[in-house]
Amino acid sequence: MSGSDVCGVPVTDSLRRVPHPLLGRTALVTGASRRAGIGYAVARRLAAYGASVYLHHHVLHDAAQPWGADPAGPEAVAEGVRELLAPGAALAHGPADLTAADAPARLVTTAARALGGRLDILVANHALSGRDGTLDAVDADMLDAHWAADARSVILLVQAYAKLRGPERRAGGRVVMLTSGQDLGGGMPEEIAYALAKGALASVTRTLATALADLGVTVNTVNPGPVDTGYADEQTRERVAGRFPGGRWGVPDDPARLIAWLSTDEAGWITGQVINSEGGFRR
Repeated sequence: MSGSDVCGVPVTDSLRRVPHPLLGRTALVTGASRRAGIGYAVARRLAAYGASVYLHHHVLHDAAQPWGADPAGPEAVAEGVRELLAPGAALAHGPADLTAADAPARLVTTAARALGGRLDILVANHALSGRDGTLDAVDADMLDAHWAADARSVILLVQAYAKLRGPERRAGGRVVMLTSGQDLGGGMPEEIAYALAKGALASVTRTLATALADLGVTVNTVNPGPVDTGYADEQTRERVAGRFPGGRWGVPDDPARLIAWLSTDEAGWITGQVINSEGGFRR
């Protein structure tokens, strides 16, 4: 007994998961330049789910950080995603400094062309690290740098994505942004500029979801909590690990699983949400 149909599909079939739920879909993942990072883990999940993927990287940013750029470079990052591609899926990658005013639109156009002329999924994972301070230390340059990288560039990416899709309500339209839990607990008093910019993304999530609803696009934001991407020193690593019930940090694949699921049709009824996925982190 199969029961009533769901959207023309027998219930028994609609409840079965397919091995590649994103087969035929295309995705742009920003900030995917280090194999230790969240962007890389997201891209691998999307590829494993069947999507064609474009990886954005900004190696100069990574190289300026204490943890440095991926020692093997962007091609090694791409290869780690390529090995998971489904038959017929494509992979491309390229650089962009998204703080340039025209860079987000150019990146969306470049990614779409590389993936056959369309873009279904946008994961805005990139962010500026460092160049921040407390309320006493923060200055206009810090505020402007984080605003340009962490907020303005994301809005311009979403704008370009929406223009590319046009008025046709194609299936699978997804935007996922990342924030940092700046609205939880005591906030982020030592990173005022970063907290401001990431807070703007959380605040605008529902507004963007409404703006893109008529295009058949969902918009959600994920706060992954503390994730071990190689930036913490040993003392910080131990202190933060003790605040998790499981005694471990999040790993990049923890938020990647959620983001990949939000990109599938199973999450088509979820939009305008800021989702905290922190593994029970005690603030």
